[in-house]
Amino acid sequence: MIWTVRRFPTFAGATLGELDLGSGRFCYTLEDAIREMPGMPVQVWKVAGQTAIPAGRYKLAITPSARFKRPLPILLDVPGFSGIRIHPGNTAADTEGCLLLGKTRISPTQIGESRAAFDEVFARLSRALRVMDVYLDIVNPTGAMAA
Repeated sequence: MIWTVRRFPTFAGATLGELDLGSGRFCYTLEDAIREMPGMPVQVWKVAGQTAIPAGRYKLAITPSARFKRPLPILLDVPGFSGIRIHPGNTAADTEGCLLLGKTRISPTQIGESRAAFDEVFARLSRALRVMDVYLDIVNPTGAMAA
């Protein structure tokens, strides 16, 4: 199974997107700024805790999170990044490189109803992982430039 995040251009240090679980937008996403420079090593463009992960396909799993003290989805094998989770939050200040989910788009830098969106996605992912692998495609906006 493949889910997709389609990102919008970065604005004021935040990157909104839409999560598609296979039938159109399910919810909004929020990440840090896209700084990716295709062809350049991650260490050249990454700003720790302030950078969206590289576009690409990542296998999803659910593992215990020491920080959040509960099981959370994690993106596996992200080049130059570790511990990239999907979790609730409303602004880029809540991400530290992770992917936030929200049912509503409040502004170009903020999402709302994050816990509700997260709970629904977590439940769907939990069910899906019992029978198949789930991957997340992260797609940058056309012509995206580093922040």
